[in-house]
Amino acid sequence: METKTKPNKPIVEHIFTADPSAHVFEGKLYIYPSHDLDHDEPSNDNGDQYKMEDYHVLSMDNFESPCVDHGEVLHLKDIPWAKKQLWAPDAAYKNNTYYLFFPARDHNEIFRLGVATSENPAGPFTPQENYIPGSFSIDPAVLVDDDNKAYVYFGGLWGGQLEKWKTGTFDPNGKEPAADEPALGPIVAELSEDMLSFEGKPQEISIVDENGDPILAGDEDRRFFEGAWVHKYNGYYYLSYSTGTTHYIVYAMSKNPQGPFVYKGKILTPVIGWTTHHSIVQFEDKWYLFYHDSSLSDGVNHKRSVKYAELHYNEDGTIQTIDPYKE
Repeated sequence: METKTKPNKPIVEHIFTADPSAHVFEGKLYIYPSHDLDHDEPSNDNGDQYKMEDYHVLSMDNFESPCVDHGEVLHLKDIPWAKKQLWAPDAAYKNNTYYLFFPARDHNEIFRLGVATSENPAGPFTPQENYIPGSFSIDPAVLVDDDNKAYVYFGGLWGGQLEKWKTGTFDPNGKEPAADEPALGPIVAELSEDMLSFEGKPQEISIVDENGDPILAGDEDRRFFEGAWVHKYNGYYYLSYSTGTTHYIVYAMSKNPQGPFVYKGKILTPVIGWTTHHSIVQFEDKWYLFYHDSSLSDGVNHKRSVKYAELHYNEDGTIQTIDPYKE
């Protein structure tokens, strides 16, 4: 299936797509989204409405060309350890191999992170038999740094179960911090050379304000909720993420890929639909934000569509806020 791509419009309309991770591989733009299923069951805070069972890969030669759907590249039934809910994925290239990182619930209903591999950025991908040892929660995003070290960032509250891991082991009764306590940060782990396991123990990332004080859990305009992404620009690492309940994409900056990160501001104002999840990529000489909304389904939360917009930096390295509905 092909469709002409335009800024702030769905890049494909024949299926529902969300959570886009965009990368430039082999000179083309590849987008690794989740694939929303079309159903009419009710939504809840645990995210049970997000029933995704497979992944498709999308690609574009450039922004003047159609978006190509390469079809199903991995299905739940082919992943031995996974029970359900193939949520937001990411991809990375190293060792002459393309890696697809993804979350799913294991057979104990606990979210874990898995890896699948391919020789082709468009897949198909072959999953590892087991999830990454020591992995938990959702929304993996991978940065292969300039020194060839690779880091995976992950975590999400509520349905993503992050607050249930505060003690280091899964506590089904785990709660978010109180409003006046530091918010939970995303998790970072260095990946092993073969990209299939963690190198050392995962660590929580600290997100602080300009004074060095932690962002508090009650600060819902700025605190981390889910959907972490890290990219580099002019020597800085940019950690961007969704605030969840207030529906912003915001960002923080650091000179270190593992933080601490200093909060800087908003990248994207709220979209139609509850969730907001994104990626940031440089293609040719410009930068782009990929995101999703529910405009194609008239606001149904689990029927989302991937879009993109050009992203602009100020001279000091800060990012200009994007209004997704401004032409």
